[in-house]
Amino acid sequence: MRIRLGVVGPSDSIELVKNAAKEFSKIEMIPFAYKKVEETSEIIIKNKPYVDQWFFSGQAPYHYALSNRLIRKEEGSYVPLNGNSLYKTLLEAQLKEQKIFKRISLDTILEKEVRTIQDSIQPIKVSTFPYSGYMPADEIIQFHMDLYKRKEIDIAVTCLQAVFVRLKELGIPCYRVTPDVPSIQLMLQFLKERGASYWYKKAQTAILGIEVLHPSSLSEEHFFSYKMKHRELELKRLLLDYAELIRGSFVQIGDGHYYIYTTRGEMELHLEDDSLLRLMEEAKVHSKLEVRIGLGYGLTAHEAEQNVRLAFQYARKKHKPVIILINEDKQVIERFKSVEAISYSGRVWGEEWESRLKDANISPAIASKIQSLALHYKKTHITSQELSGWLKGTERNARRILTEMEKLKLVKVSGEEQSGQRGRPKKIYEIILNNQQTLHP
Repeated sequence: MRIRLGVVGPSDSIELVKNAAKEFSKIEMIPFAYKKVEETSEIIIKNKPYVDQWFFSGQAPYHYALSNRLIRKEEGSYVPLNGNSLYKTLLEAQLKEQKIFKRISLDTILEKEVRTIQDSIQPIKVSTFPYSGYMPADEIIQFHMDLYKRKEIDIAVTCLQAVFVRLKELGIPCYRVTPDVPSIQLMLQFLKERGASYWYKKAQTAILGIEVLHPSSLSEEHFFSYKMKHRELELKRLLLDYAELIRGSFVQIGDGHYYIYTTRGEMELHLEDDSLLRLMEEAKVHSKLEVRIGLGYGLTAHEAEQNVRLAFQYARKKHKPVIILINEDKQVIERFKSVEAISYSGRVWGEEWESRLKDANISPAIASKIQSLALHYKKTHITSQELSGWLKGTERNARRILTEMEKLKLVKVSGEEQSGQRGRPKKIYEIILNNQQTLHP
């Protein structure tokens, strides 16, 4: 399993990460170079579906992404700059200028790291500008400029490329601190393991439990009537359709109790689009039955079943439609409405793709959906049978779509698969639209 790692930062920082990553065979690096930290927003919005974990060049782009809710903490990180990185920069400056600098200005790096330098090399006076999170470059530039104009420093040392470039333009002697290779490699290892953990988590067992709510006033005669049986059959039809949608296995546990067994990754793919809340509404409209829904995740089927039963206990205390989810950590999550739905629309395709598909017999939305699902399942090759399952359509239609995509060079035939003792072998297609050429740098 290869982890797709999006590297965000200035071009020279990306080169540092590339060199440090040569020993990691299971990391696929996707570089995104910027000139300004604010470009991070567009980079992440356009490329989030293609990336498992984000490696940021430093504190500024990471906290910019975090504060703007472009990522969650568990989706990326950066290498904190420390005393070793500062030592390296000071040594570089002294060797290049052939002199010892005793007065420097420094931004970003925390006070405790600076004290380590000052304690070990006492003659050096460091004027610091530490900060946490994200700060616009203009304020940091002004800090260095003021000290230099007052002749309180010999050189400026910064951790930001934008500050470095601007100070150089102003004629202020400046050097830039970058992470050392061992620190980069430690972070690469951490993100690789976290990315792998995410994919293993998607393979966890998920059990979707559905329980019919019968009024307490319902008589036994009405409970076992043909009218009620017809309602239950209509509900079963809806549940079977949903089981097919989430590629699950449908089981009736008892009267008015149903389970659908699937995986966490499959469930999460459909959870954000409010399809479960719509299922509750459709059950009420079509079958005239109200249902409550619990969802349990677990490392084993037994654990997932325990969690779905626990979810039912919580759901019974609610007076309005709600999905109760219990994960492997016994964390209770209530879902009343969607936070952010997974989109299969053509909006992720730029004008180039819209133009390319204008005269094709498939829509950008279909191509976008195939791309999203290929990324979700980590698939680089597919058959018409698999695609028909993804699109919930016929295999004939899937073959037509793949043939059209082949003409457009979005897929290519890479082999054949024998479908059985009889019949023609199925073509295996490599998904080309899934590669880095489709990314928006």
